[in-house]
Amino acid sequence: MLTRVVITGLSAISPVGIGIEPFWSNLVDGKSGVCPVTRFDTEGYSTRIGAEVKDFSPENFMDKKEARRMDRFTQFAVAGAQLAVTDIGIDFDTVDRDRVGVILGTGIGGLETLEDQHKVLLNKGPGRVSPFFIPMMIANMGAAQVAISYGLRGCNLVTTSACASSNNAIGDSFRLLQRGHADIMICGGSEAPITPMAMAGFCSMKAMSTRNDDPEKASRPFDSARDGFVIGEGAGFLVLERLEHAVKRGARIYGEVVGYGMSCDAYHIVAPDPEGKGSALSMALALKDSGVAPEEVDYINAHGTSTPLGDKFETMAIKQVFGDHAYKLAVSSTKSMTGHLLGAAGGLEAVVCIMAMNRGVIPPTINLENPDPECDLDYVPNKARKAGVRVAMSNSFGFGGHNVTLVFKKFAG
Repeated sequence: MLTRVVITGLSAISPVGIGIEPFWSNLVDGKSGVCPVTRFDTEGYSTRIGAEVKDFSPENFMDKKEARRMDRFTQFAVAGAQLAVTDIGIDFDTVDRDRVGVILGTGIGGLETLEDQHKVLLNKGPGRVSPFFIPMMIANMGAAQVAISYGLRGCNLVTTSACASSNNAIGDSFRLLQRGHADIMICGGSEAPITPMAMAGFCSMKAMSTRNDDPEKASRPFDSARDGFVIGEGAGFLVLERLEHAVKRGARIYGEVVGYGMSCDAYHIVAPDPEGKGSALSMALALKDSGVAPEEVDYINAHGTSTPLGDKFETMAIKQVFGDHAYKLAVSSTKSMTGHLLGAAGGLEAVVCIMAMNRGVIPPTINLENPDPECDLDYVPNKARKAGVRVAMSNSFGFGGHNVTLVFKKFAG
């Protein structure tokens, strides 16, 4: 028999705020975290804007010496996990650490370290490459460092499915807990892709917005003037527990994970299926897994990246799955404010879904000024909306055709 899985902790390291309350307050206020990139000189780049995490000091979360041995994405992971663990208020000495695990999603991993050490190799020779290069760069190190921080010996791995990575991490954690293979899972995603090479690659693909003179208006999902996504960085974490375990220790419960669906477009390495088949299948499977009827869903946090094709085909897929109810539910893309955190997007957006259920407010899709006629759903344009949210869905779709959908439900005891 499958056990129920609840959410007992949340955290956010985001371009609009570090910590749940600043993050949520700025989202509800419709504040954009997009600005000119400051992490390196963007002269010569067609896109010179991004959604950076401001005022992040790793020393606030870890020893300075340890921080120097971590890539930025790992620093985000350790910081995000620390905030989530603080939120659940647990002393790990009181639980079985063999049954506490970590699954982290990241699309790229330690790219900044890779780029920096490649320069060292070319300019100074192989003998000068750092002995910490490999353990700083490899993508599994975010999850490993979180486990090391707390001595957590349970399942520990990284999911890499491009921009769907975090939703896979949360969904796989959900499955482990459902089947009784763990008591607590720390899960979500971390990404730090605002680097010279990553930006150059996305610029060459012409995938990002070039609205450099008006950065706060650049990410505009579902708007007819959208011209590409805005790259972001950060981390978002959930702490999931078996219901029985959470109740026994008197935990605060934010909500429940009830559905997990996955699919592949099997169509193209970067373009979405023009009929929306894969993303529709992902949503349908998540609904089936949850036992929730389509008309019970109140809110969808859309993948909504602000790309011409992606937003159009996600809208199409939502209509395929929900029929007439597609026009009654609320859909918003918080990437309009946070930018696109790639492999960490789903972690942050799962937090949004849980907060919407708890606070009775749906954050907006900002910059939706001229709706695309082919994107004709209720995208909560420009202003947050008070609304009761009993069931929320989160979509994450990635290069390679990876589609992952999660369903969350208000906890009812």
